[in-house]
Amino acid sequence: MNTQRPPWGSILAILGAALIWSTSFAVTKVLLGQLPPLTIGAIRFTAAALVLSVLVRLQSGWRPPPRRTVVRMLCAGLLGITAYFGLENVGVDFATAADAAVIVAAFPVITLITEILLGQGRATVSRIAGMLLAMAGVWLIVRQSAESSAPHRLLGDVILLAAGVAWAAYNIAASRSGKGHSPLTNTYYQTLAGAFGFLVLCPLEWRSWRMPDAAGVGMLAFLAIMCSVVAFFLYNHGLRKVPSSTAVNLLNLVPVFGLISAAAISREPVGWIEVVGCAVVIAAVVLGAGYGLPTRRGRNRTAAASPAEPPQAVPEPAAASASHAARAARAARESAYGENSDR
Repeated sequence: MNTQRPPWGSILAILGAALIWSTSFAVTKVLLGQLPPLTIGAIRFTAAALVLSVLVRLQSGWRPPPRRTVVRMLCAGLLGITAYFGLENVGVDFATAADAAVIVAAFPVITLITEILLGQGRATVSRIAGMLLAMAGVWLIVRQSAESSAPHRLLGDVILLAAGVAWAAYNIAASRSGKGHSPLTNTYYQTLAGAFGFLVLCPLEWRSWRMPDAAGVGMLAFLAIMCSVVAFFLYNHGLRKVPSSTAVNLLNLVPVFGLISAAAISREPVGWIEVVGCAVVIAAVVLGAGYGLPTRRGRNRTAAASPAEPPQAVPEPAAASASHAARAARAARESAYGENSDR
């Protein structure tokens, strides 16, 4: 197995996705006053699929992948967009903000365990230490909401854990389906499947449908273009050369970005314990990505001499994420949940 550290370009691409996703919860929270969550997801991902359908055909020499590959990409999209975001949205309605943030921070561990069980990953000291340290840092950031009570809290926690399993399954499925194809192609077919899933589910909310105002339309456009097209493209690009569990660990920076934006834009007070939590998360992400512990020269020579594995192409947030981490992280700062279908 190739143990070389991921290139910084791929790391920065995933960090860019995390930065964008850190803004999605605040936007979604405002939108929930005008539209129900599944409907927001349907509009968001349908609009993103339309944009991607044009962009993907602008690629030089682009041709649709083989039918079997397309089916695999579509299945990955149903897992990573419809199943993940759907479970997360239901879970965060029941659980507390602190529960959600800490459980989302545990997603890298769930993903790593899944990789190991499928023979696609290996647990190293730095990766395990980085993941556990990140969970501790996220807890320091969101600890203020830990005492809030919520009905059916245990049920919400279980649903959020199920969302983590769906996210791990998505990363594994996407790593198999995306090889040999561009991140844009992967993102297009996944978004297409995710939009279809939400379009099937959103009629359940028809009693709450109404026309959003101009500001609402602008926020939907932001979610579709920035949080779905741009962020998912960056995440898919990074996952071509970054192990999926390491990539998910990088998303633990979402609460850090959210805290910084809350202080800079909303002028919310930030305590010293939260600052320490941010520092812990940053250190944990660096450690988990493989940049924290020195490697022996002999091992480096062996790795350089051995042929590298084919790069993983795990199309995504997400994630989201997302969106996944983005929503729970932002929720922790605002101590409120009524999430939509983002990442």
